[in-house]
Amino acid sequence: MSPDRATLQRALDRGEREGGSVEFKERLTRDLHLADGRMESLAAQLRHRVLSGDGEATYVVGVTDDGGIAGIDHDAFSESMDVLSLLAEEAGAHIEDVQTWGIEDGAVSTEGGSAEGLVGVATVREGAMLDTDGEHIVVGTAGHVDHGKSTLVGSLVTGQADDGEGGTRSYLDVQPHEVERGLSADLSYAVYGFDGEGPVRMDNPHRKSDRARVVEESDRLVSFVDTVGHEPWLRTTIRGLVGQKLDYGLLTVAADDGPTKTTREHLGVLLATDLPTIVAITKADAVSAERVAEVEREVERLLRDAGKTPLLVERHGVDAAVEEIDENVVPVLATSAVEMEGLDDLDELFERLPKTTAQAGPFRMYVDRSYSVTGVGAVASGTIMSGEVEAGDQLLLGPMADGAFREVEVRSIEMHYHRVDQAKAGRIVGIALKGVREADVERGMVLLPADADPEPVREFEAEVVVLNHPTRIGDGYEPVVHLETISEAVEFHPHEGQLLPGDSGTTTVRFKFKPYLIEEGQRFVFREGQSKGVGTVTDVNP
Repeated sequence: MSPDRATLQRALDRGEREGGSVEFKERLTRDLHLADGRMESLAAQLRHRVLSGDGEATYVVGVTDDGGIAGIDHDAFSESMDVLSLLAEEAGAHIEDVQTWGIEDGAVSTEGGSAEGLVGVATVREGAMLDTDGEHIVVGTAGHVDHGKSTLVGSLVTGQADDGEGGTRSYLDVQPHEVERGLSADLSYAVYGFDGEGPVRMDNPHRKSDRARVVEESDRLVSFVDTVGHEPWLRTTIRGLVGQKLDYGLLTVAADDGPTKTTREHLGVLLATDLPTIVAITKADAVSAERVAEVEREVERLLRDAGKTPLLVERHGVDAAVEEIDENVVPVLATSAVEMEGLDDLDELFERLPKTTAQAGPFRMYVDRSYSVTGVGAVASGTIMSGEVEAGDQLLLGPMADGAFREVEVRSIEMHYHRVDQAKAGRIVGIALKGVREADVERGMVLLPADADPEPVREFEAEVVVLNHPTRIGDGYEPVVHLETISEAVEFHPHEGQLLPGDSGTTTVRFKFKPYLIEEGQRFVFREGQSKGVGTVTDVNP
């Protein structure tokens, strides 16, 4: 019997009894269970179950009153979870976790997800859903493959020293082949926080509940978007650095290797987008002090060549780094995840650095990824660009291939596996949506308030700077543009006919395949082969 199946069986064996913490429900509906008088009665029942379980109740949905397996279809299960969430809120509690199993021929299947129906176990805990009004900064990591960025972040969020083999990096990898090869192939995420007495770290980042605990206990959160160091995945790295509404960049340079071509590429993207950046020289334990100093000098030269001012934290202190860091001043410090050298300074920086990206105005979130949760449906994940969102809000999602937007409803919101009732600008969240299939949710789409009047475009005007190109950029040049979470092939039509390396100028940019929602002032990166440049949207032509 699998552990998941055992969870269901334990709940069924405990049974529904007076004074117990288990409740059986075949299904819950808005029309019946939220009607006048009925809602208050069921909320009181839920409160009783929670108190009986010392702050935790178990609701088994899709079973009869005597515990018989009934199973309900996906839509009915989703509605039941919506109703249960409202009942929990009324009772001063929240749904912490939901597990589901598929039903085949009246029995629970081992694979789950059968079209015949679902049965699920919801864990309901005392206390309202998390209030996310506290500070929250988002840091994007970059650096050459094997320069220790994932290992450094793993040690930061756990407080655990690395074993010298990159063991703490496994806390961030999201795919089995990444762990096996020791290479990250997609964006991954981590979080830790501060509670006024110091860092709040994860004991075991592989447990969703541990990440949720950090979110719940922290007054200030630091989320990491860990990008990809291997050169073939530069496109994914750019997506992470451009599309996540980052407050700061953290670039790693290994002391045993020094700056590489990829280091320069990643630094170029960070600085070209005016992102305040910290450079961490990693693996200081693996080389002599003289070698660390030599790499520091190489990094200083690299920054000065890019028109930036390096600030050595060891020489000037953390106070100076906090006060001076901006798009022109770059703090530099030596670190070792094995000996935990420099991590106290990084802790202090991340505890004190101000948030840089929070925006007022209507809610807006570009979709970075989507996935489907059994019994819940489509989930869109991304960083909230502006405004705030609450469960139950009516939103628009799009543009679809034809440029239209679709009406959707926010079922629920999660932040680092902790369910929240609302989330504000700067938060990385997953938003469960009602009214759309996961297959129809694509990266580069945007979520907006229902009363918005969006006008997606196929082309726009931009001011661009060519950072690197072997010849000239002429009419019809076709790079890929990375704007927010959009990664799309475009055509350039320079107003002066051509652009040369180092040139700045204006161009019309046309998406090749479909329209997107963009706004004046948005920054973007474009690349094609070894060519690279940056731009700013100056005019939108619907």
